Amino acid sequence: MPLRPETRAWAVWSAGLAAYVIAVLHRTSLGVAGLDAQHRFDIGASTLASFAVLQLLVYAGLQIPVGMLLDRFGSLRLVLSGALLMAAGQTLMAFTDDVTGAVVARVLVGAGDAMTFISVLRLVPHWFPAKRVPVLTQVTGIVGQIGQLLSAVPLAALLAGPGWTTAFAGAAGAGVFVALVAFAALHDTPERRVNSGGAITWRRLGSDLSGAWRHPGTRLGLWTHFTTQFTGTVFALMWGVPFLIAGEGLSRGAASSLLIVFVLTGMASGPVLGMLTQRHPLRRSWLVLGIVAANMGAWALVIAWPGQAPMALLVLLVVALGLGGPGSMIGFDYARTFNPPSRLGTATGVVNVGGFVASLLTILLIGLILDARTGGSADYHIADFRVAMSVQFAVAAIGVIGILRTRRLARRKMEQEDGVVFPSLRKTLSDRRELTGRR
Repeated sequence: MPLRPETRAWAVWSAGLAAYVIAVLHRTSLGVAGLDAQHRFDIGASTLASFAVLQLLVYAGLQIPVGMLLDRFGSLRLVLSGALLMAAGQTLMAFTDDVTGAVVARVLVGAGDAMTFISVLRLVPHWFPAKRVPVLTQVTGIVGQIGQLLSAVPLAALLAGPGWTTAFAGAAGAGVFVALVAFAALHDTPERRVNSGGAITWRRLGSDLSGAWRHPGTRLGLWTHFTTQFTGTVFALMWGVPFLIAGEGLSRGAASSLLIVFVLTGMASGPVLGMLTQRHPLRRSWLVLGIVAANMGAWALVIAWPGQAPMALLVLLVVALGLGGPGSMIGFDYARTFNPPSRLGTATGVVNVGGFVASLLTILLIGLILDARTGGSADYHIADFRVAMSVQFAVAAIGVIGILRTRRLARRKMEQEDGVVFPSLRKTLSDRRELTGRR
């Protein structure tokens, strides 16, 4: 008996979500294995950082091409290809013992990861009514972070027990499994299993990309993603575990527990941010700026604390950082609301570049600073991390400037073209009922 339409929609979304969960596991696997990788490959902090930077560089560099491919070939083919590429990368990582092999492995992981998230996001507006899209977009990002839990707990346990090869081979096996799930269950649209768009031509590529980029709302989404996402990604993907273990003196188990708090915070806050985004579309940027302030404020407290920070302050830090992932999803809501469906994949790819460019630059800068202070050894002190982690304030400042500038341009365009009137913040705070329901 065929599934009811709503049940079928949830089944398709769940299959895509499973692929994204494992993609996040692959993406963050090097973060929990950072110290192990330094010993296995006999490398310093900057070389280790270059692994993650290369992975993110491939990811970010492919976002716009993948977005265009998504508009042409649909979600099914891209999710399946991405899962197999990541499984191949993790298999290579499991068995290589030289730097060249590790580099190729992270390139494969970055390429496969680049195909997954925006392909799963593309399923949501095809399968669900528009009023559900902001919340389901948030939930997609949130549930996907279960992949961080998988890297923080079972993958870390395999690293500490059976060892490197078993841990990464197990991750590869999970990738093959979700590829089979995607092949069996995914459909691009309710009408067609594979939904192909128009042929890719240079003229169309230029038109879609320039059209998405010219709209200040797309660039506002990019700067939103840039500023909210990077510090949590840096923490989870590369420097969080080394900072907590080598800098703050925590055990591996305690560091993993804080990563769990980080993930659970994102999962809990995402639906709330999704509902606020849906109800107050004209105040999305204030949510973004509030999250950035929470992130930087928490880092300022930890960095300024004399000696190693108490556990309560570290919990506060990971809770603040956990808001960044859901906050970055607001960037995709800008892409959806400011672009027509025909170029949504391209616009989503443009937005998704932001956070990963910021992340890779920050990861590399932190690694360079740590190496400069320790001479390339892994013998870190809390003072080394204080200096290195402070680079995040400069990156956040660049992002806030970008948000404020593009917000002004986007509002001006909405006022001129749609007649939208933006109430002052003072009026919003004093008369919230006037904003409720305004679109």
